[in-house]
Amino acid sequence: MQSQSIARQAISNIIPAIVVEIMMLIYNLADTFFIARTNDPLQLAAVSLAAPVFLVLIALGIIFMAGAMSYISRSLGAGQKERADSIASFCVWGSIFVGAVMAVIFMFFIEKILRAIGASPETFRLAHSYLSIVIASAPFVLFSMACGGIMRAEGHASGAMIGQIFGNMLNVVLDPIMILYFGWGITGAAVATSVSIVIGAMYYVGYFLTGKSSISIHIKHFRIGGGIAWGVLSIGIPSCLDLWLMSIAQIVMNSLMSAYGDMAVAAAGVMMRIDQITGLFAMGAGQGIQPLLGFCVGAEDWKKYRAFLKFAMSFTVILSLMMIAGCYLFTSNIVSIFLSEPEAFGYAVKFLRIKLSSSILFALFFILINALQAMGAGRASLILSVCRQGVLYMPLLFIMNNFAGVYGLVWALPIAELLSLVQTVVVYGKIILDPRRLIYGEAQ
Repeated sequence: MQSQSIARQAISNIIPAIVVEIMMLIYNLADTFFIARTNDPLQLAAVSLAAPVFLVLIALGIIFMAGAMSYISRSLGAGQKERADSIASFCVWGSIFVGAVMAVIFMFFIEKILRAIGASPETFRLAHSYLSIVIASAPFVLFSMACGGIMRAEGHASGAMIGQIFGNMLNVVLDPIMILYFGWGITGAAVATSVSIVIGAMYYVGYFLTGKSSISIHIKHFRIGGGIAWGVLSIGIPSCLDLWLMSIAQIVMNSLMSAYGDMAVAAAGVMMRIDQITGLFAMGAGQGIQPLLGFCVGAEDWKKYRAFLKFAMSFTVILSLMMIAGCYLFTSNIVSIFLSEPEAFGYAVKFLRIKLSSSILFALFFILINALQAMGAGRASLILSVCRQGVLYMPLLFIMNNFAGVYGLVWALPIAELLSLVQTVVVYGKIILDPRRLIYGEAQ
């Protein structure tokens, strides 16, 4: 009966989180899919170049989303409602401020950023058009992510899912209208993305204004001291840094890949987007299970913590393997949806099959990272994030490029993921032996 209860609770959190990841995938693929219908590979390459820049904004949003999920769930588990309100208020108002600042910075340095990420003379104008519109929505991106984290932490995973679906489906509807019907191409994709982000954020505004939440985000609860800011940032920054380094790594890869031509860049962009399919269950399971793990940590219920973690690991491995097998068997069919140009298509098929070899490694890594964050292991998460992308992956890009050329660039990530998983297992094993020392010493 207890195992059934564990399964029900886990599924009720994991499934909405997976649906959110699916909608995020559809949202990310929508621009690529409909721009591909223009039969202009340069526009496709421009979107691929812009993706890492937008990922920087997502990474900043992760600070407040991950910090809220971990810290609020632990506070609620310990019965600290007032602290949970202060954490939520800090996350919401902090996200709006940081988003506005980043939008101004990106606008001011956009041309330098485009040159740094390897935009060619043919793709520079297209990428500029896309980014200059999308980055204006930065405050709304961060705000929505913070609100989603708060809702998951208080047990409203389904509500967070609805908010994500609302904005993403609007983007899917607007994309074909603005890209193809109006003939705006990549500019239309940017407009559709920005409009859907802003309108989607209004859902979260309505959720809190109508009193559906048990947590208050009122500015009167806003606090920085008393461990509020540190508790959020110690968990959020490692999560942000992982994505931020991933963004930088993609920029480095695109820059190195550009030496092999725009078709190789377009193929790499399609590979990374399709590979997201195999990571859906891992990311959904990790983010869905983290609030439950955090609540168990706050309540010091380690038996239930282990049961939740075991279920999440088993669930993720089985479903991820199914997705990997499906993507591998139908690689050519999937790639043909996005690319028809022969050179780009050939690259993408080979790139994707290489990347699929390590997808299960990422699944295991992501679950363990979320488990560490649920325990408040900010320092450990920070070290592992830096090592995965910075210490391992980026140096391997240069090494593998020198030894194996264009395909070496793709093999760099599977090698890095294998090494980072081994490192994460070792770190997690040491921490779980004495979790109380870490939770009450480091996190609080």
